[in-house]
Amino acid sequence: MGGCAGSRRRLLDSEGEETTPEPLPPLLDRRGALWRNMMGFWLLGLCNNFSYVVMLSAAHDILSHQRASGNQSHVDPDPPPTPHNSSSRFDCNSVSTAAVLLADILPTLVIKLLAPLGLHLLPYSPRVLVSGICAAGSFILVAFSRSVGTSLCGVVLASISSGLGEVTFLSLTAFYPRAVISWWSSGTGGAGLLGALSYLGLTQAGLSPQHTLLSMLGIPALLLASYFFLLTSPEPQDPGGEEEAETSARQPLIGSEAAELKPDSSSSLSLQERWTVFKGLLRYIVPLVLVYFAEYFINQGLFELLFFRNTSLSHAQQYRWYQMLYQAGVFVSRSSLRCCRIRFTWVLALLQCFNLAFLLVDVWLSFLPSIYLIFLIILYEGLLGGAAYVNTFHNIALETSDEHREFAMAAACISDTLGISLSGLLALPLHDFLCHLS
Repeated sequence: MGGCAGSRRRLLDSEGEETTPEPLPPLLDRRGALWRNMMGFWLLGLCNNFSYVVMLSAAHDILSHQRASGNQSHVDPDPPPTPHNSSSRFDCNSVSTAAVLLADILPTLVIKLLAPLGLHLLPYSPRVLVSGICAAGSFILVAFSRSVGTSLCGVVLASISSGLGEVTFLSLTAFYPRAVISWWSSGTGGAGLLGALSYLGLTQAGLSPQHTLLSMLGIPALLLASYFFLLTSPEPQDPGGEEEAETSARQPLIGSEAAELKPDSSSSLSLQERWTVFKGLLRYIVPLVLVYFAEYFINQGLFELLFFRNTSLSHAQQYRWYQMLYQAGVFVSRSSLRCCRIRFTWVLALLQCFNLAFLLVDVWLSFLPSIYLIFLIILYEGLLGGAAYVNTFHNIALETSDEHREFAMAAACISDTLGISLSGLLALPLHDFLCHLS
């Protein structure tokens, strides 16, 4: 295509008269805006889920560290466990790590339940600011806490940050090219891998959990910078002209009117329309609920009980390795949308439920001889969970109309959170039952 940028090609219409089409935006400008948005959503996914993942990776430390003296400034990177029952064959904390899971997910569940009802009416920028502030507060509160209760309050802040951010950014994808959904999903998978790996690596290197958490305070700042400086403004729904649309597409969110806009394609939907859309989403929501119920029942209900004494790894180190390998699997599969697309996500739900049943039997009978077999199963578990997430939201984006997409994305967000919440509620009594076994 010859000519300089902005030149007009002269064409003949159907009656043979010359027409002058509107000029297209320069190719490099359009590609640059697309790459900025894709990279922006990848970083937003990474930063949004980072504090959530770190709190789950630190769950064993949060519950097992003791500060009885009140003078301890930090905790041992590998603290001795506090046995729930000295006669039990399991090396249990007095409280299940599912307690951290519930503190890390129930506030998110509340936010996602409210999202389709009215949260979308709030401007995006204040929501992002609140999300970033809560993430930073969670790291600081858990790092300096002197009790499990205070630490759990910090975990709640991480949950608020993650839940509010996920609802906000997934709804925002409705105003950008569909490609950003896969980049967002990959970023959330990257958060899992980087969060778990950084916590594992820094504590393995001898850094205390307190200093490890404080070293992560740059992540909330990166989230705010990615939103306000890297993302371009949402695409105009009714641009006045190609030149105006091109100019708007190149503007960063900071300082632009778009930063305070309230994209409201879903605010005009009636309750009947929302209910109709929601019913159509159930074929995607139900499998994703089952996938996340099974995998988080494994992660926060069984990981702590899958303890191998015939290895050089301590109990705390084994738990961190489980979390890291799970997140590695999630990252790979959430980044795989270009290579592998799955329409029938219920297959993934069945496979994940089989994983849960298999590992539950192993906890009861202890028939697996090596921790490395558990490592492989956990990696596979992460692959299934990540694939279910990215394919569910990709399918929803493809099959919903433009006017329903923002609401559909916000409504479907509840799937993973509901499954995780149910798993935490059931994992607590299971932990107490098994830890009382002689």
